Amino acid sequence: MRVTLTHRHEDGAHLAALLCHFGPGWRMISSAPLGGGIGPRHWVLNAQVVPHYSRMDPATHLTEISPPGPGVGMLTAAHVPAYTQATDHDTTALATVGLRIPTWAAAPAGTADPELPPGTINIIATLPVPLTDAALVNTVITITEAKTQALLESGYPGTGTASDAICVAAPTHGPPEPFGGPRSLWGSRLARATHNAILQGIRKWELS
Repeated sequence: MRVTLTHRHEDGAHLAALLCHFGPGWRMISSAPLGGGIGPRHWVLNAQVVPHYSRMDPATHLTEISPPGPGVGMLTAAHVPAYTQATDHDTTALATVGLRIPTWAAAPAGTADPELPPGTINIIATLPVPLTDAALVNTVITITEAKTQALLESGYPGTGTASDAICVAAPTHGPPEPFGGPRSLWGSRLARATHNAILQGIRKWELS
C-alpha cells in the first residue's frame, strides 16, 4: 500500500484526501458509498468535505474526484491530514477521527445526539493474508468493536458516529484465512492496530 495526500478546492475550501494505492491483486470489503461491498479494488480514497456537506449523491461526487479503475471512496468532515496509522504484525489501520455527533447504535427513538466539532470516523485496514468472505465480514465487526472500545476508554458516550465507514483490504494470492474475529490470529492483530489508531486520532481531534 502506498499512501499519498492530495488536495482540491471545493465549496470555497481547501480540502484534503487520503489516497491509498494498492493496485491489482487485492480484495476489499467496505461500507463506503463508492465501491462498497466485497470485490477486487485497486485503491481507497478518503476525501474531506466541508462541515455542513449537503450533497445527496456521495457516490457520484466521489466518482468525480477519484482515480480511474475499481476502488473504494468514502467522505469525512474530519481533518484528513491529521490521519493516524498503527501497525501490529504487518496488519495496519489508518483512521481519520472526528466526533461531531457521537451516537449510540441502539439509542431510543427521538434521542438527540450531542453537537461537537465536525467529523466522522473512517477506517482503512490492510492485512497481509487472504481472507474468506466470512472472515472479511468478521473483520468489519472486529474493527467496529475495537473502535467502540477506544471511544469508551476515552470517555465518549457512543459507539461511533452515524456516518462512519470502514474498508478492509486483503491480498488475493494464497490460501484464505477462515477467521477474522478478535481472538483469531489476524483479527486480534487488526483489533489492536485499529484500537491504537483510533486512540491516536481521538487525541489529535481533542487538540484541534
